[in-house]
Amino acid sequence: MAQSMTAFSREESDGLAGKLTWEIRSVNHRYKEISLRLPDELRAIEPSARGIISETIRRGRIDATLHYQSNSDSDDDERQLNTDSIQRLAQWEGQLRNYITDVVPLSAADILRWPGVLYVEAKDVDSLSERASVLLGKALEVLIHNRQREGEKLTEILSDNLLSTRSLVIDIGQQWPAVETATRNRLNSRIAEFKDQLDPDRLEQEVVLLLSKADIKEELDRLVLHIEEVGRVLASIEPIGRRLDFLMQELHREANTLGSKSTHPTITSASIDLKVLIEQMREQVQNIE
Repeated sequence: MAQSMTAFSREESDGLAGKLTWEIRSVNHRYKEISLRLPDELRAIEPSARGIISETIRRGRIDATLHYQSNSDSDDDERQLNTDSIQRLAQWEGQLRNYITDVVPLSAADILRWPGVLYVEAKDVDSLSERASVLLGKALEVLIHNRQREGEKLTEILSDNLLSTRSLVIDIGQQWPAVETATRNRLNSRIAEFKDQLDPDRLEQEVVLLLSKADIKEELDRLVLHIEEVGRVLASIEPIGRRLDFLMQELHREANTLGSKSTHPTITSASIDLKVLIEQMREQVQNIE
């Protein structure tokens, strides 16, 4: 089943130690890229969280943010000052004054609002980390469900466009014999003007050569094969985005060749319509895992 690479999930968990919230955004990307933002209290879970996400998501850019809000009723009296952060702020302020003399001094309120200056000693970091990992799993389940749901819609769109593409290729194939006959008649008509001046056998060879160069049967056959392969790939349960992207390139290449060979307005117009349909499918494929 096709999965979209675009989705969002948000899961919360309340406990004695505070409230945890995971927000995960997924967008299309050629490879897999994971960006994590964690509170200071839970920095230690980054390797395991990254591993959980990597095992669940195969392709796309994932932005995952964990928010932690301690229970203020129980923790207000236990908040502590992070002296390292305060010293670092003072050092930065002193260095800044070497370049800008009229810097407004930091107020106590400014310092206290700085991330990491005030913190609460975690009573049970292991328990909090376990909660965060379990909650991450739930958020990823929702994300996958949303990716699958949008993937189903993308599959429907691609299937409809694929049917239209197949129908157009069949129409071109049905029109080709008449176009080929008209092309031959036009060439024969032109050749008739010079038949007394040139070798008839040589003329026939030239007609055959010109018609073979304009023959689009091979392109039509390959278009049909690629269309059938796209339909087969869409039914696969594995990640299919890269495979579909390759097939869209092949379809576009054959459609371009067909258009360049065309010597008849009907085929030229149909080849343009074909390229439009293929481009529409290619744009949708960019969002599939």
